[in-house]
Amino acid sequence: MHDDANGGGEPAASPGPASDVEQPGFLALERELTVLLRRARASQGEMARAVHPDLEPSAYGLLVRLDECGRQRATELAAYIGVGKATMSRQLRALEELGLVGREPDPADGRAWLVALTAEGQQRVSRVREARRARYAGRLADWDPAEVTELARLLNQLNRGMEK
Repeated sequence: MHDDANGGGEPAASPGPASDVEQPGFLALERELTVLLRRARASQGEMARAVHPDLEPSAYGLLVRLDECGRQRATELAAYIGVGKATMSRQLRALEELGLVGREPDPADGRAWLVALTAEGQQRVSRVREARRARYAGRLADWDPAEVTELARLLNQLNRGMEK
């Protein structure tokens, strides 16, 4: 049986000695990540609706991935997002119906398909991402640019560490 105390759907890692997890730094990290993730979920819904009123919030990350990386196989997208094939197929069908993505045969493997943003999807996603970056820039205007860069570096390091 999995311990789902972390709320992320993954088994909780065995903590180190109590003194490690009770350090003020880890307590502060937990508190701040909880606030950040709650705000990110709410923001993701807003951004999804800005791309298309009928877009599911969970599909926004998929569109961003396609915007950043270009066309990909559905299996690659499913692995990156962390969902199963059936869920990915359902999301891709919905995105196709909204005119945001299209599929084309993979030239490297005629049995597989590549998914890519349509021109409309590209335009909508780019517009929302630009507005999002402008909002970040406005809210962090009093930060030193080096601090913003350092925060991005640390978040990247945290994300890489969470993949293990």
